[in-house]
Parts: sequence; C-alpha cells; structure tokens
Amino acid sequence: MARFKTPNFDFIKWRWHAFALSLLVIVGGVFMLVARGGLPLGIDFSGGTIVVVRFEQPTTEDAVRNALARVEGEKVVQQYGDPAANEVLIRLPQLGPETGTSLESGAVAVVAALESGDVGSFEVISQELVGPVIGAELQQRGVNSFVFAMAGILVYVGLRFRFSFAIGAIVAVAHDILVTVSLLTFFGYELSLNVVAAMLTITGYSVNDSIVVFDRVRENLRVMRRDAFDQLVNASINQTLARTIITSGTTSFAVLALYLFGGEVLRGFAFTMFVGVISGTYSTIFIAAAVAILITEGRAAKRKQVVAAVSARPQRRSKRQNRKARAS
Repeated sequence: MARFKTPNFDFIKWRWHAFALSLLVIVGGVFMLVARGGLPLGIDFSGGTIVVVRFEQPTTEDAVRNALARVEGEKVVQQYGDPAANEVLIRLPQLGPETGTSLESGAVAVVAALESGDVGSFEVISQELVGPVIGAELQQRGVNSFVFAMAGILVYVGLRFRFSFAIGAIVAVAHDILVTVSLLTFFGYELSLNVVAAMLTITGYSVNDSIVVFDRVRENLRVMRRDAFDQLVNASINQTLARTIITSGTTSFAVLALYLFGGEVLRGFAFTMFVGVISGTYSTIFIAAAVAILITEGRAAKRKQVVAAVSARPQRRSKRQNRKARAS
C-alpha cells in the first residue's frame, strides 16, 4: 500500500466517464427487468414452499423433476449445497388461499411424489413455508426500512456537513442500489429477505465511505480556502484513498469467502454484498463527490450573478445622477 501513501490521482477528471458507465449498467438493468417482468421474488415475498431433500445415492435434477411431474404448479428443482451431499432444493409456489393446513399441502405432495417415484431413498432435511400474506407484509417492511434509512441519512449528513453533501450521499446510495439490482437481474438472483438485508447494509457502508471523504473535505476547507472546490475535493479523496482501499479490500475478501463457502442459502446475500461494496467505493469516489461539486459550484455561480447584479445597480444610478448634475 506504499503507493497510496501520497497519491495524486485526478478522479474528478473522470466523473463524466463514471456517470456514463453507471448509466449504461442501470439502463441495461432496467431493460432486463422489463423484459423479465421484474426481479423474481424469493419465497419470503412470493409465498410458497421450499423443501430440501437429501438422497442416499446421487440423483440428477431431471430425475427429481420427473418424479414431481404430478405435483401441481410450476416447480423449481436445483442442487443444494455441496454436490457430494446429494441434496436437492425443491420450490413450489403457493396455490390457493392461505387457510388451515393449505401451507403444508405442498410439502406433503412433494414427499408423496418422491416416495412413489424412482429416485431412491431420501430424507427431508428442512422445509420452509411462507404464505403470500406474510410475504406482502415483509415486502412492505423492506420498502419502509429503505425509505426511513434514506431520510435519516439525508438529515444526518445535511446537519453535520452541507446540504450538497447530503444530496451527494443520497445519490450515491441510490446509485449503489440500482447497480446492485441491475447485476442481480443479470445473474438471475431472486429478491429475498437476505438480499434486502444486504442492500440495507450496503446503504450504511456507502454512506460511511462518503462521510469519511466529506469529513476530510470539511477539514481541508480550513487550510485550502484559496483552492478551487473541485481541487479540494479531489485532494480529500486522495488523502483518504488508502483507508478506502484497505477497508473495501478486506470486506470484499470476507464477502467473497462467504459467497464461495457459505452455501446456497447465503449466496444471494454474499453476491449482493460483494457488488455493493465495490459499487459503494466507486460511488464515493466518482458519484457522491461529483454531485457535491456540481451543486456547490452551481450555488457559487448563482451567488456571483446576484452579487454582480446588485453591484451593477448603484453604478447605473450614479451615472443618472451625474447626467442630472451636468444638466443642472
């Protein structure tokens, strides 16, 4: 990391290129979302049944699908966990109203179909049952959590630093969420509670990175008053770059290990976190700082125009007075 002790990279120079790259990823994600009819909802939100089965002998996914052919509804069958464990995950949508024992009917049908099919001996490791009413409630809570988090960030950063910094932090967080959702769509992940939890974690992580840079900007405002604001912000980013790289790097390695060895259940969470950490670092350097610069410089330009207009008025009045004085 010796290279990052005294860096002097011109990050602000590449802000428009960064905007274009982010826009390309987000627009591509939106098109894919529209084409696929939205981000697929996990069992937590859509409701239904998940059954994890362990077979004594290796069994193919096609054999399991054939055994479940008589089970009503669209079924998802996929390998679960370590291939050597011979575990298969079976997902069924929730069919019919959520009344009485209807939530367990899917799991019972799966077990009965496998017992009558030619797939060998097996045991049910776990089953997860979520009704669509509960799923809708969880979905609303996830949206509310994100909205409240955004409002809290806006108030906190606006009061502690500048309003332009608060807007930059919010834009950076929105950027990270949109990029993450786009990549989730590209790679075919579902929206689950684990993914929502990862997105809320990304929110805090991204804001923390932005606050570190903004705090250095506030310190440099006292000693670099004569420098242009964009140069001051660029210097602040370079001064905190080593900390940003170390923090993002160690977090990325931990999340990558979780993705590779954490199992199928945590894969969506780990992927979301990994993308969010990379995007959060990127948005702190190129998005949050650039937005703060644009707003600050725009306000400064308006103030100069107002001052110039006000200062020009007395001069016009003095000329009129001079003409009157000459005429008299």
